[in-house]
Amino acid sequence: MALDPMFLALLLGAFGGAVRASLGLFKALSIKMKVYWGYFALTLVIAAVIGSLVGLIFSFEPRLSALAGYAGTDILEGIYKAFKVEKVYIKTKQL
Repeated sequence: MALDPMFLALLLGAFGGAVRASLGLFKALSIKMKVYWGYFALTLVIAAVIGSLVGLIFSFEPRLSALAGYAGTDILEGIYKAFKVEKVYIKTKQL
């Protein structure tokens, strides 16, 4: 029994997005960063959704759907980094 090509593209794109999110987790664990599991779970779900949508766009080749899902998750990471607020310390003169 063969899967519907659109469903397969969605599934492979979601898989690609989930792989991308999981690699981020493994990278964080390897450098002993604190892992926020709620953030990881949310990232995993969003990555799968974005991956499935991008995979659907590139549905004419199954391997391309998975690759597009993986790469499409970079959009999520780029948006996060663009809006990440960092503290800036300004040295003032002492009186």
